[in-house]
Amino acid sequence: MSNPGEIKVAKHCNERLLLLLLAAVQFTVTVDFLIIMPLGPQYMRLFHISPAQFGWMVSAYAISAGIFGLAASLFLDRMDRRTGLIGLNFGFTVGTLMCALAPTYHLLVLGRVVAGAFGGVVGALVLAIVGDVIPHERRGAAMGMVMSSFSAASILGVPLGLFLATHVNWHVPFFALAGLSGLLVLVTGWTMPSLTGHMTHGRDQHPVARILEVMAQRDHQLAFLFMAVLTGTSFLVFPEIANYMVSNVGLREDQLLWIYLVGGSFTIFSMNLIGRWADRSGKRRVFTIMSMLAVIPLLTVTNLPRVPLVLAITTTTVMMICMSGRFVPAMAMITGSIEAQYRGGFMSINSSVQQLSGGFAALVSGQVIGETPEHLLTHYNWVGYLSVTCALTCIWLAGFLKTPSGSEAVDAEVLAEAG
Repeated sequence: MSNPGEIKVAKHCNERLLLLLLAAVQFTVTVDFLIIMPLGPQYMRLFHISPAQFGWMVSAYAISAGIFGLAASLFLDRMDRRTGLIGLNFGFTVGTLMCALAPTYHLLVLGRVVAGAFGGVVGALVLAIVGDVIPHERRGAAMGMVMSSFSAASILGVPLGLFLATHVNWHVPFFALAGLSGLLVLVTGWTMPSLTGHMTHGRDQHPVARILEVMAQRDHQLAFLFMAVLTGTSFLVFPEIANYMVSNVGLREDQLLWIYLVGGSFTIFSMNLIGRWADRSGKRRVFTIMSMLAVIPLLTVTNLPRVPLVLAITTTTVMMICMSGRFVPAMAMITGSIEAQYRGGFMSINSSVQQLSGGFAALVSGQVIGETPEHLLTHYNWVGYLSVTCALTCIWLAGFLKTPSGSEAVDAEVLAEAG
């Protein structure tokens, strides 16, 4: 039976147009989150900041998103989805505009905090809206359409933002994102109907009690720990890749876009193939294999000397394939280990765990990495060794995740929803 939200959308809003709107919102948030990392060389040169200060710039968004994500979970289910999306997207637009206008390092960090506080919650709300308004039999395709915005951000948004930043200045990508996000606020208010069908269920239990109940489960605690280490594995290395490629490997700033363009293009296909492989061969087995394979490019990239552009792109692309390939079966295992009645609350908290662990990992990475007077980065290999340790720890932690009977069917649905 359709819930009231589904009925309103069927009457007042074309379903495909709604999904396109949600995908566009997700695209702006994803690009805003990702673009800060490849712009690292420009920030370090223009603001005269250290790797540790750049680490704060990256982690500010993620930590803010994690903290405010937990706070938002207390009230988002008690308000109209349309109102929530408009309000959060407006706040995100303001934060992105603050980044665009920031004349100093400290004001840019403040802008990242504001953008993260609102933008970090938008993603969870977008997925909640899809779950509210799209019937179960079409939800997989709908999720795939919305989640395609992540791929679009990687192969289109980030390279385009890098091109604008390199050939004009670093403010331009943020002005463009703020303008697009502001336009989407207006489009949302104009086209999206009121969605309140979820509110009856949201009042069945106090949100604080619901969150505490979710967090009290031992299986959930193990899953949160697994997710924290999984995310930390990536965020120890990825925020400083652009800085290392320019300072130590010898790439020009205008060549960085090829790393993200090629890597993002390959992961579109590799993630789908790995997802199907995990369905056939088992999630834990595929996760273990991909984690072991990831060790090689992690150590290679973080110890890479001066090499030609093609070799640099090849090593970073292999690393992106292996690291994203871990995430596909990992998310299937995590979601399959959670009972259906807890899954909504769990995923909300899990999103905050991802943001917080990513933010703290970027912060640790920035503190470990140093810089010589010649502006070469030091100890990036130490970060690589720490990332490998986390990757191997994840293999061990995966053995503690609960695997209820029938979880394979649930996992297959989750992979389909992930696109």
